[in-house]
Amino acid sequence: MKALFKKYKSVIRFIITFLSVYGVLIFAYSLYLKFSDGTQYYPDYFTHLVAHQTDAIVNSLGYNAQAIPHPNEASVKVIINGKYVARIIEGCNSLSIIILFLSFIAAFSGPLKTTLWYSLAGSVIIYAFNLIRIVILDLALYHYPWRQEFLHEIIFPLLIYGTVFILWMVWVNQFAKLKK
Repeated sequence: MKALFKKYKSVIRFIITFLSVYGVLIFAYSLYLKFSDGTQYYPDYFTHLVAHQTDAIVNSLGYNAQAIPHPNEASVKVIINGKYVARIIEGCNSLSIIILFLSFIAAFSGPLKTTLWYSLAGSVIIYAFNLIRIVILDLALYHYPWRQEFLHEIIFPLLIYGTVFILWMVWVNQFAKLKK
């Protein structure tokens, strides 16, 4: 048993670190959501922020976009040129994806300063890419509503998770301290 543990020590350390960091961050995020009552920012601050940044970007592209609270659920409706095209829910704010990203980076940590900078830079990249993804999705749904399922369920998750995967691969291949 001891030899088996020694053989898979790095794998076990990765799993324990990943699950520990993920558990702590998800717990903190769930507390954040629990205490986000929606009175100032609806439904919560980050979802509200993403919705209004999406609105601003779509407007800058020449459309008349609005992000308004959904009356029946904890989400923000995106309306483009008077047409309701999508809703932005808590899962669209990219925080759960950033938590997954950070957990992996921590589990494959490199030097502390490098790990912190890459974590920050990667989180910003994921957030920005997610925002662009939502803008493109909203515009695609405005112009091609019959493609909703294909766009929302296949193409856009592939893009955001593909981005995270590429960031992970860059981290592992360029910065992580791996014993070879």
